[in-house]
Amino acid sequence: MDLLNTLVDKGLRREMPTREEALAVLATSDDDVLDVVAAAGKVRRHWFGRRVKLNYLVNLKSGLCPEDCSYCSQRLGSKADILKYTWLKPDQASQAAAAGVAGGAKRVCLVASGRGPTDRDVDRVSDTIRTIKEQNEGVEVCACLGLLSDGQAERLRAAGADAYNHNLNTSEATYGDITTTHTYADRVDTVHKAHAAGLSACSGLIAGMGESDEDLVDVVFSLRELDPDSVPVNFLIPFEGTPLAKEWNLTPQRCLRILAMVRFVCPDVEVRIAGGREVHLRSMQPLALHLANSIFLGDYLTSEGQAGKSDLEMIADAGFEVEGTDRVTLPEHRAAGGCGSQEAAGCGPHEGGACGSHDGSGCGSHESGGVCGSADLPRAEEPRTDLVAVRRRGAGTDLAPNA
Repeated sequence: MDLLNTLVDKGLRREMPTREEALAVLATSDDDVLDVVAAAGKVRRHWFGRRVKLNYLVNLKSGLCPEDCSYCSQRLGSKADILKYTWLKPDQASQAAAAGVAGGAKRVCLVASGRGPTDRDVDRVSDTIRTIKEQNEGVEVCACLGLLSDGQAERLRAAGADAYNHNLNTSEATYGDITTTHTYADRVDTVHKAHAAGLSACSGLIAGMGESDEDLVDVVFSLRELDPDSVPVNFLIPFEGTPLAKEWNLTPQRCLRILAMVRFVCPDVEVRIAGGREVHLRSMQPLALHLANSIFLGDYLTSEGQAGKSDLEMIADAGFEVEGTDRVTLPEHRAAGGCGSQEAAGCGPHEGGACGSHDGSGCGSHESGGVCGSADLPRAEEPRTDLVAVRRRGAGTDLAPNA
């Protein structure tokens, strides 16, 4: 297919596709999806080999957010039956982080619900960052605390943070349809603040909220312009008790096309499969590893993920390898720019007010349903509500985390 050959050539040269080419990737048929994966996989392997970076989420403060992000289980007015708790103590957060590091994660992402941190919150998170770094040798730490005020990014960096996550989530044109308590421009400003402070900027999107192909291309092109080191791709989990609970718009093939488009537009950036991979990619998750070079290990913020052991088995069975702490995630030309070193190689997506992605709002577990007969399986076009499960273990509970 001439389109795919053109996009591979551009990806190897770090040349921007046209909007028409990006839209054409999303418009390809299910019959062509393997060709699309194979083409984007060439670009992925050129820049990242067969390495998969593992990231681990620690939800420092869960629920009761004053923002109204429609996709989020922690939003104002959410009726989702999620865990709700206030700030974890530094030792509690470090203990949770250690479980992820033991499971193979090289990056720990610290998330807190809310519009943005107070100066006291920044002090609290700074203490947590220092504790994690002292107790977990070689770990990278990313913070995701919402909208930043002047000077806060610098303080997090001084405490040892390597990265800051703040997602754009959707196109500027449709942003007001999903959130009214802050603006798209607020989000862009926080990404700029992270960059300016020397933090590795991480910013991504949520697919499946009813957006058009044009919206998806718009937000990915905006992300390329912002030039984050990491672009997490979330797939909406329609969590009961949120305004988007009935939005089931994705198929595994659609998710693969979206990931391929992101890879073509951002060829040399860490592309992370984030919330919703278990629910929407399902048995086609291994194919997505040919497109993305990063995933989360185990559970998410307010929802269960695939068992950490299953994640590791999937990576090995697909012919990939877990990226060790001795490897720099980003290509040399990006790492040399000051944001992409091993210590600052990008972070993951998170839900939580203005910080938000939706990855913690209900990422389904494959364990809860057990093994069922074919007669019990939903048809492909039916919503897989059976794969959405609230997190009941790990941070904020007395139960061991899933890592």
